[in-house]
Amino acid sequence: MLQDRPCLVSRDYNPMTCDREGNWPMAYGAEKVEVQQGKRILETNEEEDDIVKKASKHSGDQVDTDLSIGGILKSLYDQSSSQGHAGNNSDSSSLIADIGPDNSISCLIRCSRADYGSIASLNRSFRSLVRSGELYKLRRKNGVVEHWVYFSCQLLEWEAFDPIRRRWMHLPRMYSNDSFVFADKESLAVGTELLVFGKNSMAHVIYRYSLLTNTWTTGMTMNKPRCLFGSASLGEIAILAGGCDSDGHILSSAELYNSEMRTWMTLPSMKKARKMCSAVFMDGKFYVIGGIGGADSKLLTCGEEYDLESGTWTEIPNMSPVRTGAPRDNEPPVTSEAPPLIAVVNNALYAADYAAMEVRKYNKESRIWNTVGRLPERADSMFGWGLAFRACGDRLIVIGGPHSAGEGFIEVNSWVPSEEPPRWDVLGQKRSASFVYNCAVMGC
Repeated sequence: MLQDRPCLVSRDYNPMTCDREGNWPMAYGAEKVEVQQGKRILETNEEEDDIVKKASKHSGDQVDTDLSIGGILKSLYDQSSSQGHAGNNSDSSSLIADIGPDNSISCLIRCSRADYGSIASLNRSFRSLVRSGELYKLRRKNGVVEHWVYFSCQLLEWEAFDPIRRRWMHLPRMYSNDSFVFADKESLAVGTELLVFGKNSMAHVIYRYSLLTNTWTTGMTMNKPRCLFGSASLGEIAILAGGCDSDGHILSSAELYNSEMRTWMTLPSMKKARKMCSAVFMDGKFYVIGGIGGADSKLLTCGEEYDLESGTWTEIPNMSPVRTGAPRDNEPPVTSEAPPLIAVVNNALYAADYAAMEVRKYNKESRIWNTVGRLPERADSMFGWGLAFRACGDRLIVIGGPHSAGEGFIEVNSWVPSEEPPRWDVLGQKRSASFVYNCAVMGC
């Protein structure tokens, strides 16, 4: 089985999927919806929850099947139709009747999650299974992962891009006050959630987008609210480190967020306080790299490694990929640059050098950054700001475009690092503002 890559069945039947550029495809069919303070609350059903538990109890077992998504959906539509003619409610307690609940689950976790909106619309059992998040837990357990890119080029507007089907999707608009709109914001994708951190007029605030309900909610708080921090996720957990508090003090503290439990746990503090830093998971450990810190707020070139098993931090000198290109005219000091543009693919650390327009790779043994090739030529930035550089499964993704006075365009460029030197493929392009405010990759 493929690890950390999309593991999908073929798709020869494709109803209700998203357009090349369209709305989010989640459709749960007819159900009661209650709106409270802009939140869409999905109706729960104890019988459906019981069905989900029974169906998924033994679904970790691997079952080989030749069913394609077309075959699965055709079987389900036929099944639903026959039940409708029979005039009973048996669809509320069945999945794919011909193969049983365990084999049904084994088939469904291999479908693209772009198809889950169609599947959820078939009957109450499938709707409950999709929106409960159980399928995503089982996908992770069985090594079935799809990575989608989420980014914002307009304030309060978010897009999702599926690099496999090469399709764009609009997320619901975030609703907030002016203070949040123009404040510094960080983003993080963990489990089936997209978190956007910022400040309103009173305090720090977190907006949480749920893939399961296609809605934004607020109200979550961490133990030590902060901004301008470094963060990274691994499955259902994420770690946030450093940043600034409400008074502008630079922090050394760190927290772990569990998206399934919705809990925050305080971790040991880093050896150095730092803000505007970047973070990644690599070799099962969490790394914070670069940033600004110290009494005189200077640029930090060191990194720190957090071992989740021992709960200890280790400082690593010269880990930050400092700028190599010659300074450009009217260029601000390095403390005004964007945090390090770094990403990890197959436990190898890469960085985007915006000044030299190069991609660099970190040698763990010598602790030296080596240039491996060029960045996409049309991926412009403002001293590193406005350019997204992310790992997306087994590939690196660069999102950006040439700056223009009016509306320009945005490109999603992809390179698989195992295929050196870098040869960037354009996965998608659309008319848009070319400045990327925030970007995160959700793997589930």
